[in-house]
Amino acid sequence: MTRVAFQGESGAYSEKAIRQFFGGSSESIPCETFADVFSQVERGSAEYGMIPVENSIAGSVNQSYELLMEHDLRIYAEVIFSVHHMLLATPGATIESLVCVRSHPQALSQCRRYLQKRDIRQQATSDTASSAHDLAAHPDLTVGVIASLDAAQLSGLEILDRNIEDFPQNYTRFFVLSTEAPERAPRNKTSIIFTTPHHPGALYECLGEFAVRHISLSKLESRPRATRPWQYVFYLDFEGHCQDPACEAAISGLLRRSSFVKLLGSYPAATTPIAELHESSTEDRKRGDQDPCLSS
Repeated sequence: MTRVAFQGESGAYSEKAIRQFFGGSSESIPCETFADVFSQVERGSAEYGMIPVENSIAGSVNQSYELLMEHDLRIYAEVIFSVHHMLLATPGATIESLVCVRSHPQALSQCRRYLQKRDIRQQATSDTASSAHDLAAHPDLTVGVIASLDAAQLSGLEILDRNIEDFPQNYTRFFVLSTEAPERAPRNKTSIIFTTPHHPGALYECLGEFAVRHISLSKLESRPRATRPWQYVFYLDFEGHCQDPACEAAISGLLRRSSFVKLLGSYPAATTPIAELHESSTEDRKRGDQDPCLSS
């Protein structure tokens, strides 16, 4: 049975992403932190790790990218998971009785408008599933949590509202980590990290290595370099495999122009799944929650 490490507890979205990618034949290994996921794979306690790297609404998971810089695991695959959040509470609670809602910062960010409209205070926790389990262990009618349907079923909490994310097209992108590289696929994507020398036009010159070879970039993000204040590393995703002639030439050109390059992996490109249709009542509520400045 394939062992896959993830951060969180049973019912976490990362565990659902494991089932989506590996199916029911895998064993999910819960970890307390993202760093523990990397360690499990490096030690061989798990064959793979599943980590979230960005959300279509809330943006990048910075800690995941920092750990990719620090460790030498390869990206084996990407998984794009359609996320639908549930508002959970102790049996007997109502939306009106809630004073605060607990969840992972990413989940809170994805439901920001929903919570602000109802004047519910937000409290960040380590992950969605543990928030549900903690509330079930210590019931409080004034506290709600944002978590998955699985977390509701496992914890025994009541579902006060469904699909409360601010936008129905809500996706989280995960990386599958491994010590091995995957086989080439018909469609591939490559992720790298690089730094630039400190002179005008350095980033332009680095990206030009891809532009002149007509390689499409799908993500570019800068992050502070922890060991060097006010210097930055760039995370870049591009379409293609590192062994494709054009991509290989672009990386070679980047090596000449940059200060540092790290290949995170070439892996099969995932397809964004079609979001599940929401109930009409949910859609009506979404329209009511929209920012007036965005309404026609």
